[in-house]
Amino acid sequence: MNELLRIGFLAFTWIDLVDVLLITVLFYVVYHTLRDTLAVQILIVLGLVLILSFVTDAAGMKTVNWVLRRIGDIGLIAFVVLFQPELRRVLLILTQSRLFRVFVRSSNSETIDDVITSVTELTAKHIGALIVFSRAEHIKVTVDTGVELHAAVSSELLLSIFNPRSPLHDGAVVIDNRSLVAARCVLPLSSVQRIGTRNLGTRHRAGLGLAEQADVVVLILSEERGTASLAYHGELELDIPLHDLRNTLQERLAAVAAA
Repeated sequence: MNELLRIGFLAFTWIDLVDVLLITVLFYVVYHTLRDTLAVQILIVLGLVLILSFVTDAAGMKTVNWVLRRIGDIGLIAFVVLFQPELRRVLLILTQSRLFRVFVRSSNSETIDDVITSVTELTAKHIGALIVFSRAEHIKVTVDTGVELHAAVSSELLLSIFNPRSPLHDGAVVIDNRSLVAARCVLPLSSVQRIGTRNLGTRHRAGLGLAEQADVVVLILSEERGTASLAYHGELELDIPLHDLRNTLQERLAAVAAA
């Protein structure tokens, strides 16, 4: 059976090694995401039960192994039922990881499509907005100032959030790949108050302020002018024509990702 290692009565094969590595990676991701929560403590107990079930199975302790497997089955079902929000966070992080993208080609194109659709309507109605594109973990302090949503990006959701009657319309939304991570986030203001002959409003200074501190792209919609601007790498590109916005946004996102 291509035995790799034997420790007493335990025989280790290449399949066992791959099996253990996959489980280890999965437990690490889940632990890293759920650390400092009750969920991770229960997960550790389930992990110990799983290890003991393997050991008792290899040792031929059938009764103990049967009891441990039943405990593990019941515990796993209870874990899934009780900690659904935490598990959704884990799945979201897994689908956004580089490893996942090796198997499932991920692209910002869908996100940009939804953003451009909503921007077209928002600018036509002269509704202001701040949309931050970034890896959420890179600007955790900013995300923590808002209301976490972890929802799929859609033009309908963006239009709903930035509706002036919405309780979430003030502040910025943070988009990480296909996830709208948070809304109503507070951005730091830039000390720059004027570019050329143009006086900057609070929304533009907020977008520029975050772009000065982090590798992000911030899309800024002017309520007064009904125009779109981009802040990135500490610079501000004002009043981008809508027919150029898609290509410009893609280029800036690629430049920030490569930085």
